[in-house]
Order: sequence, then structure tokens, then C-alpha cells
Amino acid sequence: MITDKEKQNLRQFYAAVLSLKDEEECRKFFDDVATIKEVLDLSARLEVARMLDIGTVFSEISRETGASSATISRVNKCLTYGEGGYKTVLDRLNNRE
Repeated sequence: MITDKEKQNLRQFYAAVLSLKDEEECRKFFDDVATIKEVLDLSARLEVARMLDIGTVFSEISRETGASSATISRVNKCLTYGEGGYKTVLDRLNNRE
């Protein structure tokens, strides 16, 4: 269960991310707030979501990204039953290209 303090910390973190103006500010913030491994893990999950969204099979995703079947399954579950965060971001990234 998330405490009130943790909820407050999360709101502050989300507000901090939303305050970033460009990719350079985003990179600097995440370089400071997370390890490179954590950022790479997050970016890999987004790539898994992108590949799932275009219909790539699990085995190919695993081979190309190195993601475990558990990670791929979790991302797939979030894409299918989650809050829609991946879908929102993927749609926006696709519209930007």
C-alpha cells in the first residue's frame, strides 16, 4: 500500500518530469535521478511496448532487445489491461515521426 507521503513524492516526481522542456533537460534530470541501468531498463521496456504494439512476436522481441519473457509479458499485460500510458506515449511518438 502506498502511503500518503509516497503519493506526495510521486506527484512531485511527475510534476518534475512534466516541467522538463526538452530532451537535453530530460537527459540531465534522469542522469541525476537514476542509474544508467535504471534508465536503460525503462527505455528497453518502452521498446518492448513499441514492438508489441506493431505485432512483433515474443521470441523476436526477446532476441532483439534481450528482454526476459517475464518483462515482455508484463509489458504486454500493461498494454492490454493497464492504464493506457504506453499507448498514449506510443501514439504521440508515432505522430511525431
